[in-house]
Amino acid sequence: MADILFLSDSEFEAYRKLIYTESGIHFTQTNRSILEGRLKECLRQSGMQTVKDYLDKISGNKDEMKMFLDAITTNLTRFFRNQPHFDAMEYFVLPEIIALKKPAGDFSVRIWSAGCSTGEEPYTIAMLLSEKLPINFKFEIVASDLSLKCLITAKEGFYDKTRVVGIPDSYLKKYFDQNESGYRVKDVLKARIRFDYHNLKNASPWKNFDIVFCRNVLIYFDEAAQTAVVNHFWDSMTAKSFLYIGHSESLFGMNTKFEFVKTKWTTLYKKWL
Repeated sequence: MADILFLSDSEFEAYRKLIYTESGIHFTQTNRSILEGRLKECLRQSGMQTVKDYLDKISGNKDEMKMFLDAITTNLTRFFRNQPHFDAMEYFVLPEIIALKKPAGDFSVRIWSAGCSTGEEPYTIAMLLSEKLPINFKFEIVASDLSLKCLITAKEGFYDKTRVVGIPDSYLKKYFDQNESGYRVKDVLKARIRFDYHNLKNASPWKNFDIVFCRNVLIYFDEAAQTAVVNHFWDSMTAKSFLYIGHSESLFGMNTKFEFVKTKWTTLYKKWL
C-alpha cells in the first residue's frame, strides 16, 4: 500500500484542479502534505486502492465529492475566538445598526456565520446578541459550512468541558445545560440559528444580512476565488452592513466595494450605500 501514501506530480495537479473547481480552495506545494495526509485517510475509509480510482469515484458522484471536500477542509475554532471582534460588535457595530433601524421601525438583525465549523462562532454571536440587543429587537443567524460532519456537531450543540473555555461563567450557566461529560446548548439559543450546507464558491441563497462573519476562511482561496467570495457577500448584504474577516486576512488590493473601518478594538469592513 506504500504507493497510496504520496501523490505523483500529475496526480497532485489533478486533485488540486478538481478541488479548486469544486470549492475554490487552493492547494499549493506548501500545503501539499496536508492534502496527501487527508487523501490517505479517504482511501483507507473508502477501501479504494489507488488515488486514480478514488479520483474517478469522487468526480462522478456529487455526494462523494461533498464527503471528500469535508475531509480536506481545516476546521479550527473556539468560543469567543478573537475577543476584540466581539468587543467591536458590542460597542461599535450593534449601536450603528440599531441607530439605523430604529427610525425605520425595523427591529430585526440578520447575521451570517460563513464557515461556521462546529458552531462555536454562531453560538457566541447568539449569546452576545441575546445579551446586548434591546429587548424589542429580534435576530436571526444563518450558519453555513462546507463540512457536513461539522454541521452535525454544530446542530447537536454539545461540547466537552475543554471546548467551553472562554465562555463567561454567566453565559455558560444561562445558555448551556451541564452533565457529566460536557455542556449542551439550550434549545432557546439553538432556535435562533439555522445551520445549513453552503459552498462559498457559489452565490449565497440568502440575502439581507446586516452582519457577515467569514473569519479565517479566505486564506484557503487564491486571489480570484477570494474576490468572488467577497463579492458574493456584498450581494447578500443590506445597504448598511458590516463584514468580519480573520485578523490575518485583508481585502487590501482586492477589487471590491467594501470600505475599510478601523475601530478602537479591531478592523472590519462595511457596505455603505
